[in-house]
Amino acid sequence: MEFKEAKNKFVQTWGALGSQWGINKTMAQIHALLMVSHEAVSMEDIMEELQISRGNASMNLRALMDWGIVYKEFKAGERREFFTAEKDLDELAVKIARERSKREIKPALKILKEVSTIGANDTAEEKHFVDQTSKLYDFVLKADNMMDKMTEFNENWLGRLVLKIMK
Repeated sequence: MEFKEAKNKFVQTWGALGSQWGINKTMAQIHALLMVSHEAVSMEDIMEELQISRGNASMNLRALMDWGIVYKEFKAGERREFFTAEKDLDELAVKIARERSKREIKPALKILKEVSTIGANDTAEEKHFVDQTSKLYDFVLKADNMMDKMTEFNENWLGRLVLKIMK
Protein backbone atom coordinates (compact mmCIF):
# COMPACT_ATOMS: atom_id res chain seq x y z
CA MET A 1 0.00 0.00 0.00
CA GLU A 2 1.38 3.40 -0.95
CA PHE A 3 1.43 6.45 1.35
CA LYS A 4 -1.43 8.31 -0.35
CA GLU A 5 -3.66 5.22 -0.27
CA ALA A 6 -2.79 4.52 3.38
CA LYS A 7 -3.46 8.14 4.37
CA ASN A 8 -6.82 8.12 2.58
CA LYS A 9 -7.78 4.80 4.18
CA PHE A 10 -6.92 6.17 7.63
CA VAL A 11 -8.91 9.39 7.09
CA GLN A 12 -11.95 7.48 5.78
CA THR A 13 -11.85 4.94 8.63
CA TRP A 14 -11.40 7.64 11.30
CA GLY A 15 -14.35 9.46 9.73
CA ALA A 16 -16.53 6.37 9.92
CA LEU A 17 -15.61 5.91 13.59
CA GLY A 18 -16.53 9.53 14.32
CA SER A 19 -20.25 8.83 14.37
CA GLN A 20 -19.67 6.25 17.11
CA TRP A 21 -17.93 8.93 19.19
CA GLY A 22 -20.72 11.45 18.83
CA ILE A 23 -19.27 13.62 16.04
CA ASN A 24 -20.10 13.77 12.37
CA LYS A 25 -18.10 12.00 9.69
CA THR A 26 -16.63 15.14 8.12
CA MET A 27 -15.52 16.51 11.46
CA ALA A 28 -13.71 13.23 12.20
CA GLN A 29 -12.15 13.17 8.72
CA ILE A 30 -10.82 16.71 9.11
CA HIS A 31 -9.40 15.80 12.50
CA ALA A 32 -7.76 12.68 11.08
CA LEU A 33 -6.25 14.61 8.19
CA LEU A 34 -4.81 17.24 10.51
CA MET A 35 -3.62 14.69 13.05
CA VAL A 36 -1.45 12.84 10.51
CA SER A 37 -0.24 15.93 8.64
CA HIS A 38 3.35 16.83 9.47
CA GLU A 39 2.65 20.56 9.08
CA ALA A 40 -0.32 22.91 9.35
CA VAL A 41 -2.89 22.54 6.56
CA SER A 42 -4.87 25.34 4.90
CA MET A 43 -8.64 25.26 4.70
CA GLU A 44 -8.35 25.13 0.91
CA ASP A 45 -6.16 22.02 1.11
CA ILE A 46 -8.63 20.40 3.52
CA MET A 47 -11.50 21.17 1.13
CA GLU A 48 -9.60 19.72 -1.82
CA GLU A 49 -8.38 16.62 0.00
CA LEU A 50 -11.82 15.73 1.42
CA GLN A 51 -13.90 17.11 -1.46
CA ILE A 52 -16.05 19.27 0.85
CA SER A 53 -17.44 22.78 0.63
CA ARG A 54 -15.92 25.84 2.30
CA GLY A 55 -18.94 26.13 4.60
CA ASN A 56 -18.66 22.49 5.66
CA ALA A 57 -14.92 22.82 6.28
CA SER A 58 -15.32 26.08 8.18
CA MET A 59 -18.16 24.81 10.39
CA ASN A 60 -16.32 21.59 11.30
CA LEU A 61 -12.98 23.33 11.90
CA ARG A 62 -14.72 25.75 14.25
CA ALA A 63 -16.30 22.82 16.12
CA LEU A 64 -12.92 21.06 16.41
CA MET A 65 -11.38 24.27 17.75
CA ASP A 66 -14.25 24.53 20.27
CA TRP A 67 -13.34 21.01 21.44
CA GLY A 68 -9.77 22.26 21.88
CA ILE A 69 -8.24 19.60 19.64
CA VAL A 70 -7.52 21.74 16.55
CA TYR A 71 -5.61 25.01 16.52
CA LYS A 72 -5.32 27.84 14.03
CA GLU A 73 -1.78 28.70 12.97
CA PHE A 74 -0.57 31.78 11.21
CA LYS A 75 2.26 31.73 8.71
CA ALA A 76 4.20 34.89 7.96
CA GLY A 77 3.42 36.26 4.53
CA GLU A 78 0.35 34.02 4.06
CA ARG A 79 -3.19 35.32 3.85
CA ARG A 80 -4.71 31.87 4.21
CA GLU A 81 -5.51 30.31 7.55
CA PHE A 82 -3.74 27.11 8.53
CA PHE A 83 -4.82 24.45 11.01
CA THR A 84 -3.13 21.75 13.02
CA ALA A 85 -4.42 19.08 15.40
CA GLU A 86 -3.32 18.16 18.91
CA LYS A 87 -0.54 15.60 18.42
CA ASP A 88 -0.14 14.48 22.05
CA LEU A 89 -2.45 11.48 22.30
CA ASP A 90 -2.74 11.68 26.10
CA GLU A 91 -3.79 15.34 25.87
CA LEU A 92 -6.16 14.51 23.01
CA ALA A 93 -7.85 11.80 25.08
CA VAL A 94 -8.24 14.17 28.05
CA LYS A 95 -9.78 16.93 25.90
CA ILE A 96 -12.19 14.52 24.20
CA ALA A 97 -13.20 13.00 27.54
CA ARG A 98 -13.86 16.45 29.00
CA GLU A 99 -15.88 17.60 26.02
CA ARG A 100 -17.96 14.43 25.88
CA SER A 101 -18.64 14.70 29.60
CA LYS A 102 -19.76 18.30 29.19
CA ARG A 103 -21.96 17.55 26.18
CA GLU A 104 -23.31 14.11 27.05
CA ILE A 105 -22.78 12.95 30.63
CA LYS A 106 -23.53 16.17 32.54
CA PRO A 107 -26.90 16.69 30.78
CA ALA A 108 -27.78 13.01 31.37
CA LEU A 109 -26.90 13.38 35.06
CA LYS A 110 -29.16 16.41 35.32
CA ILE A 111 -32.09 14.46 33.86
CA LEU A 112 -31.38 11.38 35.99
CA LYS A 113 -31.30 13.48 39.15
CA GLU A 114 -34.55 15.19 38.16
CA VAL A 115 -36.45 11.98 37.39
CA SER A 116 -35.06 10.03 40.34
CA THR A 117 -36.29 12.58 42.87
CA ILE A 118 -39.97 12.52 41.94
CA GLY A 119 -42.38 11.82 44.74
CA ALA A 120 -42.97 8.09 44.51
CA ASN A 121 -46.49 7.42 45.69
CA ASP A 122 -47.57 4.02 46.81
CA THR A 123 -47.38 2.01 43.61
CA ALA A 124 -44.67 -0.56 43.14
CA GLU A 125 -44.08 0.72 39.61
CA GLU A 126 -43.28 4.23 40.87
CA LYS A 127 -41.01 2.97 43.66
CA HIS A 128 -39.17 0.72 41.19
CA PHE A 129 -38.74 3.64 38.77
CA VAL A 130 -37.25 5.89 41.46
CA ASP A 131 -35.04 3.08 42.78
CA GLN A 132 -33.64 2.23 39.32
CA THR A 133 -33.12 5.82 38.19
CA SER A 134 -31.43 6.63 41.53
CA LYS A 135 -29.05 3.69 41.11
CA LEU A 136 -28.33 4.73 37.53
CA TYR A 137 -27.70 8.33 38.64
CA ASP A 138 -25.26 7.13 41.33
CA PHE A 139 -23.43 4.88 38.87
CA VAL A 140 -23.10 7.54 36.14
CA LEU A 141 -22.04 10.14 38.74
CA LYS A 142 -19.29 7.83 40.04
CA ALA A 143 -18.08 7.12 36.49
CA ASP A 144 -18.07 10.84 35.66
CA ASN A 145 -16.20 11.68 38.87
CA MET A 146 -13.65 8.98 38.10
CA MET A 147 -13.15 10.42 34.61
CA ASP A 148 -12.73 13.90 36.11
CA LYS A 149 -10.09 12.57 38.50
CA MET A 150 -8.24 10.85 35.67
CA THR A 151 -8.16 14.01 33.55
CA GLU A 152 -7.03 16.09 36.56
CA PHE A 153 -4.38 13.48 37.31
CA ASN A 154 -3.08 13.68 33.74
CA GLU A 155 -2.77 17.49 33.97
CA ASN A 156 -0.79 17.33 37.19
CA TRP A 157 2.98 17.13 36.59
CA LEU A 158 3.33 14.40 39.19
CA GLY A 159 0.49 12.45 37.61
CA ARG A 160 2.13 12.69 34.19
CA LEU A 161 5.38 11.46 35.69
CA VAL A 162 3.64 8.45 37.27
CA LEU A 163 1.91 7.67 33.95
CA LYS A 164 5.24 7.81 32.10
CA ILE A 165 6.83 5.47 34.62
CA MET A 166 3.90 3.06 34.25
CA LYS A 167 4.31 2.97 30.45
